[in-house]
Amino acid sequence: MSVRKRVGANLRRAREAEGISQEELADRSGLHRTYVSGVERGIRNPTVIVLEKIAKALKVKTSSLLD
Repeated sequence: MSVRKRVGANLRRAREAEGISQEELADRSGLHRTYVSGVERGIRNPTVIVLEKIAKALKVKTSSLLD
């Protein structure tokens, strides 16, 4: 599995565990909903800064998105 797909799967898992929509995650992290969707689907290549924003919004460690 590619790194982008793995990050996307981990992001989706964490988002669903938090019980929020992609739109809510986008609002919390200051990103656009379609960008969040692209990261989840593994078609976007997020920067480390974006991963940190998403992790903070999900209340998880940034490294957990890469595991």
